[in-house]
Amino acid sequence: MTVVLRYRGRSVSATTAEAYRQNLLILVGDRDPLDVLSQTASILDHVVCTKGETVLRTRPSPGAWTPNEVIGHLVDSEWVYGYRLRLVLSEDEPAIVGTRQDLWVQRQRHNDRAPSEQVSLFGALRQFNMAVWRRLSSADLTRTGRHNERGEESVAMMLRMHAGHDLSHLRQIDRAVRAVST
Repeated sequence: MTVVLRYRGRSVSATTAEAYRQNLLILVGDRDPLDVLSQTASILDHVVCTKGETVLRTRPSPGAWTPNEVIGHLVDSEWVYGYRLRLVLSEDEPAIVGTRQDLWVQRQRHNDRAPSEQVSLFGALRQFNMAVWRRLSSADLTRTGRHNERGEESVAMMLRMHAGHDLSHLRQIDRAVRAVST
């Protein structure tokens, strides 16, 4: 499938997978992805401490994830990215399998969990993974795996995409909170 996205004032044709990747990279821009990743847990903690559980568990529109479900998705993603990172670092050009995120959110019933519990889980997983991300060498960053939807991805690309993924979902939480709070 081909989509058209806007990039720096011009239209760019891309496959859905390429568009997804480019959107995440655009969000990160020139920022250090490690700085982005190191801030997410405290941002989520602030959201959970300042917004009530009712707001966090309310669907902003039919079919949309609640802010609490987005946090649950970030917990899942942290686990998945950590696994993928270790897989690519430890094996030669391994297969990287995508997830069906909507099913993960639905079947794990993320909205039934306390937002504070999910943020605590996220923080622990992020701390565990940051210890690995921060120790990467230049050679580690060039190691690759083959994603079943996006093709070859280096550890460096995974790092930038992970940071963009955080930024994308933090924006989603902010929009959802504002939609429910008005």
